[in-house]
Amino acid sequence: MIRFENVTFYYRPGRPVIRELSLEIPDGGRICVSGPSGEGKTTVLRLLLGLEKPRRGRITGTDGLRFSAVFQEDRLIPGRTALENVSLFSNGETARRTLEALGLGDVLESMPRELSGGQRRRVALARALAHPFDVLVLDEALTGLDGEAARNCLSAIWTSIRERTLVMVSHDPSHAGELGAKTVKI
Repeated sequence: MIRFENVTFYYRPGRPVIRELSLEIPDGGRICVSGPSGEGKTTVLRLLLGLEKPRRGRITGTDGLRFSAVFQEDRLIPGRTALENVSLFSNGETARRTLEALGLGDVLESMPRELSGGQRRRVALARALAHPFDVLVLDEALTGLDGEAARNCLSAIWTSIRERTLVMVSHDPSHAGELGAKTVKI
């Protein structure tokens, strides 16, 4: 179980982004962190991933866990094809299958600059899903996707997480519901 125990975090002293957050994420649990824009949802994910450290309090239960993440930005490598971007963290066959499951079988050899914003978003998601993980972290992973693309992504996420842990941020409550995620307000 991952625990946030009275976690406070700030970028500038005297202006906390997170105040005394206590949260338990059970193994295999699914949660969606929600709250108004600018209230620290992404910061919670950064703390979970170890990209930031609490100023007070502590986070336990993450040692030895393998994380895979989709950030708000796609973070694709411009000089690599869609397939190569996903293959960075998996084998070629897993990468191909994952891209195809997300409706991207026809753009495997395309460079990121040749892809639409929605296609780039799905390549970033494919890279996270193809990577071996214990905890999947999604920060607005489906933003900008239309109905069919979003449904394909939700299905692929559902298939990938099985008994593994999911921690997500989404402004669309239906995405959390589709994935069986309990909403936690911060």
